[in-house]
Amino acid sequence: QVQLVESGGGLVQAGGSLRLSCALSGRTLSSYGMGWFRQAPGKERDFVAAISWSGGSTYYADSVKGRFTISRDNAKNMVYLQIDSLKPEDTAVYYCAGVYRPSRTFYSGSYYFGGSYDYWGQGTQVTVSS
Repeated sequence: QVQLVESGGGLVQAGGSLRLSCALSGRTLSSYGMGWFRQAPGKERDFVAAISWSGGSTYYADSVKGRFTISRDNAKNMVYLQIDSLKPEDTAVYYCAGVYRPSRTFYSGSYYFGGSYDYWGQGTQVTVSS
């Protein structure tokens, strides 16, 4: 009964910042590799960022690198996405996702694909105005 719940989305002007949060319930977060994805209306779900289960490695899409920061606090069963310098093209529903006991393939590149994850949150809306 693993459940992921995102929060922190909202309406922000371009150039502003948000911090998205994802809470895991039912299990300890330390066993999961975690990722963030986003989906804009009429578009496919895209990879945003991922973090290893230990927190020692992070991965980012080219479109967000330098502006977004993923982090985790396993003791609190929380994963975060700090978003700075927001752009209108960042407008999307943001989803957190988890994979239980990720294999080495996750760290070699599978984190990029949504099919690599076992659990998904309901999403939180981020809207960036000009």
